[in-house]
Amino acid sequence: MPARPDTGPDFIEALARGLDVIRAFRPLRPVMTLSEVASATGLARPTTRRILLTLAELGYVRQSEAGFALTPRVLDLGVAYVRSMGLWDVARPHMERLCARTNESVSIAQLDGPDIIYVARVAVPKIVTLSVQIGTRFPALPTSLGKVQLAALAPDELEAVLAQPTRSGLTSRWQPHAAERDAELRDVRARGWALTDEQLALGIRSVAAPLRDGTGKVVAGINVNCHASETSVEHMVEHHLPLLLQVAGEISADFARLGSVPHEVVAS
Repeated sequence: MPARPDTGPDFIEALARGLDVIRAFRPLRPVMTLSEVASATGLARPTTRRILLTLAELGYVRQSEAGFALTPRVLDLGVAYVRSMGLWDVARPHMERLCARTNESVSIAQLDGPDIIYVARVAVPKIVTLSVQIGTRFPALPTSLGKVQLAALAPDELEAVLAQPTRSGLTSRWQPHAAERDAELRDVRARGWALTDEQLALGIRSVAAPLRDGTGKVVAGINVNCHASETSVEHMVEHHLPLLLQVAGEISADFARLGSVPHEVVAS
């Protein structure tokens, strides 16, 4: 694999390649042969083999006759991020109450380039078009969670973010031109919340509000997600939205308080 462009002198190529190997495992491909991983990453077979065996010794990969597979230990990497922010601990009780009051799934996601990634979720057992779990990635623009975060970006930053290709592997139903996109985000910015009605995929309807830190910066979005055949837009706006806005304010206030508390590590 050729050297990566735009990397500094302190860039560790071996670490980057290790992360590439972890990301090569996709839904419906939980087990991959050495050749398949090498092909997916563009790495040479000997390099791929050394990385896989190293990950196996660390407990992130297991090897069988069928090939290589990730282990649940990989979840530690994502959980470490969520826990380091403290957002899940702050949000969980609020999300559980909102879920109980709406009887709908409640999620928090953060912006990652042109995509959103789910970092917290309290779900109800309903069949939806797209499966969602912690770590799921969707294009940001056609989602309510993405809209409330994109609307908070400066114009230049927004253009730079949306110029990047999505890494979600999905093509959304809503493909707006620039003027339509900007008008939608202006509306979201003005009212402080976002709605999507089957813009990402058929059957998915949601409403979202931004979550802010102590400085007022938007750091995530929280939404209530419904099945379009069960819940009307009117019911979402009239019933779910006021509850959602209340919870978003409570989580933002708690998160701001958490950030203002001095933290000290005490050796045991």
